[in-house]
Amino acid sequence: MLIRRETPADAAAIAAVHRAAFAPHYAGDPAVTEPPEPGLIEALREDESWMPTLSLVALEYDTVVGHICLTRAGIGPFPVLALGPLGVDPQRQKSGTGSALVHAALGAADALDESVVALVGDPDYYARFGFVPGARRGIVPDNADWAPYFQVRTLTAYDPAVTGEFRYPAPFYQL
Repeated sequence: MLIRRETPADAAAIAAVHRAAFAPHYAGDPAVTEPPEPGLIEALREDESWMPTLSLVALEYDTVVGHICLTRAGIGPFPVLALGPLGVDPQRQKSGTGSALVHAALGAADALDESVVALVGDPDYYARFGFVPGARRGIVPDNADWAPYFQVRTLTAYDPAVTGEFRYPAPFYQL
């Protein structure tokens, strides 16, 4: 497996991976005809928060089998990163692809001197990468409903003064 930056030629394959990865989560909801994650990626690419160096694909030979992106977010006046979405082709889930993508994204963010990565996701899954409940670091989501799933990962450049309310990039609120 190779992990590299996304290119424009990867866009359709990335959408297909997210569509396949997230469709089971919406299977019981007749109001959802398409998972929102492919549209979120498209909207993020057009948003000022987009960071092309932190949109990564996992390739098996020449086939995109996974994708992750980090985008610019904020905690008060502090610039931080938002992780997500993370999607892996269902046939490759539980094979280490998602873990490899998360490790690569965190390593790239750390190399760019970013301080904090935040997300709303499964605490059992993300704890293995060093994510902790945001409240432990004095960081809370701007939507109280997200609190049980809101987590942060501090990086080398972390400053304990980075506390307060986390805000995702605008496209996350249009889901």
